[in-house]
Amino acid sequence: MTARIIDDAAQVLAKPQAYTDEKRLHEALAHLRAHAPVSWVDVEGYKPFWAVTKHADVMDIERQNDLFTNDPRPLLMVSDGEDVLRAQMEAGIGLRTLIHMDDPHHRDMRKVGADWFRPKAMRDLKIRVDELARIYVDKMVEKGPECDFVQEVAVNYPLYVILSLLGLPESDFPRMLKLTQEMFGGDDTEFQRGGDVEDMLAVLLDFFNYFAALTASRREHPTEDLASAIANAKIDGEPLSDMDTASYYVIVASAGHDTTSAGIAGGMLALVENPGELARLQKDLGLMGTAVEEMIRCVVPVKEFMRTAQADTEVRGVPIAKGESVLLSYVSANRDEEVFSDPLRFDVGRDPNKHLSFGYGVHFCLGAALARMEMNSFFSELVPRIKSIELAGEPELMATTFVGGLKHLPIRYSLK
Repeated sequence: MTARIIDDAAQVLAKPQAYTDEKRLHEALAHLRAHAPVSWVDVEGYKPFWAVTKHADVMDIERQNDLFTNDPRPLLMVSDGEDVLRAQMEAGIGLRTLIHMDDPHHRDMRKVGADWFRPKAMRDLKIRVDELARIYVDKMVEKGPECDFVQEVAVNYPLYVILSLLGLPESDFPRMLKLTQEMFGGDDTEFQRGGDVEDMLAVLLDFFNYFAALTASRREHPTEDLASAIANAKIDGEPLSDMDTASYYVIVASAGHDTTSAGIAGGMLALVENPGELARLQKDLGLMGTAVEEMIRCVVPVKEFMRTAQADTEVRGVPIAKGESVLLSYVSANRDEEVFSDPLRFDVGRDPNKHLSFGYGVHFCLGAALARMEMNSFFSELVPRIKSIELAGEPELMATTFVGGLKHLPIRYSLK
């Protein structure tokens, strides 16, 4: 049997705290791309996996969605949590979102919400998104000359967008914000409800109970919103199970919010840290489309997904046995020197920009068009109004191995 390729640098991918120090993280990932692009990782607290760090390999694995499946291990979790959630799903009582599914069930479930994210729906929603962008830039003026951009702007603007799309009452927005932060902040001491598996399960139960009540309401009194479309959806003539319905709400409400807020916050920091690029964008707002793509490439709100081999295979010549899992590092793929020139540079005009922040293949992010539109609307409103902007303190990143970004960004600014 061929000896496994093991590079200690790959252990960084199983350390939530590593994502709070981007310089060291990118140094480790650059080393892996050059010396061990497919490396075996076996660290305490996690089940072993192969770390895949090259852009081409990530794309190749995503293409082969029959060979490399989401089930049974779609993302990196501590072993105990993984075992409990797996047991719950097998018992029919665990949340099972689109990221947990494979075709054909994934394809059928994806169709439930697909129309709400198509170009026509996005055009119809743009008026509201532009309005919210103006509201939140005006709020920055009111709060100025300093604010914590993450907590006062970046988490709230996309929350209003996605929960408006679902049709949830504004009075419930604070509750949804807290739950999404607890779910994705399970590895961060500031946001976690607690440090053990039971606390994580309690967050999921709170989500389920909230959305179970919402489902009952929308089935009894249908409305013209995405929540009603989910509650009343049918597959092969049968309504969705309570668990599938709740799971759909969870992925829309949480992933549709936290990823975009991370993109907006990280994009803001990139402009502050690169005043030349900010000036370039202010001079030519026609670059806004490429600027948003570059923000998304650099921030990488979703750090990784995992896939499990359904047959013996290999990646870049490295044997992968049936049943072994691979971690797709989007953070690393988006800095691959073979794909991006000067990959650590923030370039508002970067084109082409083949980043993988939204994934690739059949699991490409359902809400990608909405996230792009929200970011474009916000920065199109903000950038022309910036007279001056700088850091007013030290930015802080969230500890995570899955979804996250900045949790605090103190800035000092003057807006028109």
